[in-house]
Amino acid sequence: MTLPIYVYGSPVLRKVARPVEQNEEGLEEFIDNLWDTMYKSDGIGLASPQVGKSVRIFVIDGTPLAEDDPSLKDLKVTFVNPEILERHGDDKTYEEGCLSIPNLREEIVRPEKVRIRYYDRHFNQHEEEYVGIAARIIQHEYDHLQGVLFTDKVAPLKKRMLRNKLNAIAKGKFEVSYKVKVAK
Repeated sequence: MTLPIYVYGSPVLRKVARPVEQNEEGLEEFIDNLWDTMYKSDGIGLASPQVGKSVRIFVIDGTPLAEDDPSLKDLKVTFVNPEILERHGDDKTYEEGCLSIPNLREEIVRPEKVRIRYYDRHFNQHEEEYVGIAARIIQHEYDHLQGVLFTDKVAPLKKRMLRNKLNAIAKGKFEVSYKVKVAK
């Protein structure tokens, strides 16, 4: 089932998400809905707060970027209760966007490597290191679980310049092809 994407201004996007219990009711269906919503919205990642549920889950699929980075061709992962253990390597700049901040893209600086511990949808634990675009996607989605948006990472002057655009998004003044929920 496709869920609406909560957009900038929605309080759920600013909360620190709670951990998920292994036997939490409806967990499998919710994860399936996250995947479905991400695909229907043409995203490459989606965190649970973006669909209004403040729990520590996100999904990523880097395959749409595999033409530019072949290492992404099989990158389809569900992250449950993730914990970033280390961010390291050189800082890299890359243009990011977000389904919760429609039609806005900005250059964001992030470390090029990340080591993360997480559970998959079956609660098998993993600890892995990701590099490049994969590390960036993971850091972006992980930030959602911490109540952080990519626009929080732009320079103060740029943030002031974006204020009107962000306020317009919060008021629902934008067009997208996917279902959204605007804060009241």
